Amino acid sequence: MAVTPVERSLVTGSAAADLHVLVLAGGLSYERDVSLRSGRRVLDALRSAGVEAELRDADVALLPALAADPPDAVVIALHGATGEDGSLRGVLDLCDAPYVGCDARAARLAWDKPSAKAVLRENGIPTPDWVALPHDRFSELGAVAVLDRIVDRLGLPLMVKPTQGGSGLGAAVVKDAAALPAAMVGCFAYDSTALVERYVAGMDVAVSVLDLGDGPQALPPVEIVPRNGVYDYAARYTAGRTTWHAPARLDPAVAGAVAQVALAAHTALGLRDLSRVDLIVDGDGQPHVLEVNVSPGMTETSLLPLAVQAAGLDLGQVLGTLVGRAATRRS
Repeated sequence: MAVTPVERSLVTGSAAADLHVLVLAGGLSYERDVSLRSGRRVLDALRSAGVEAELRDADVALLPALAADPPDAVVIALHGATGEDGSLRGVLDLCDAPYVGCDARAARLAWDKPSAKAVLRENGIPTPDWVALPHDRFSELGAVAVLDRIVDRLGLPLMVKPTQGGSGLGAAVVKDAAALPAAMVGCFAYDSTALVERYVAGMDVAVSVLDLGDGPQALPPVEIVPRNGVYDYAARYTAGRTTWHAPARLDPAVAGAVAQVALAAHTALGLRDLSRVDLIVDGDGQPHVLEVNVSPGMTETSLLPLAVQAAGLDLGQVLGTLVGRAATRRS
């Protein structure tokens, strides 16, 4: 059987057994608990691959620890702003601590959904129409008038979600205009700016992208089937709330198109090492990119590990290859 580029990279990639790796997890975002679960999963996977790794929170003790015992590479398993808005990556750059994943500039771009969607649109990558609305403008311009205009422009149903954040927190599907004000209030509880997006009905699909040395490669797409129809926080992290199919139940031609769109999004945003591209595949087989995650979850119900397994790969070996590549980036 032919060896794929991803499999070949695992075989020939840099050995990581002699590296000292730091896994950062926790933080102070709404997603702290999920991050800790991701961090423990990453730690166990690395150790199973023979990599010396330790788990540490991103707190006041971090910088002294980096100075006293500089790691060869860092794995960022922090979710929410701490791990995904680029700020921590910038600090790691200052400390000359190489890390797995994209640089600070690309993380900032991907973290802000309206900015990322604008780049995708500029590159011809399909993404649903949207408007970003800060809370202050929402109040100053008159909530009723603004919401009426949004419905006139984008139609119904709509998806409302924070412009910055993940795990489905603050997100809601709005099928009736009367429900839109409450959805906006719920969204503003998590972010000062709401992204209101045209809702596209179809199959929820996540495509994980890995670059293990032979360029970005799309792993098998994972189909997401939440029991209540919405992939919210409870559906993501509560056993029994969601069914996943890896690989997704897609026609081969559609699966190929989905992979190409995911790779194009990864490249357009300037990402590196790994990402997860979340998409909707509509009834005509057309993929639409919803958002791109630079610090994908690694829990027992997370999508990247499911994709790694569907590709016939070992998560520990994948992470070991990534930390080996990151270690070579030390200045």
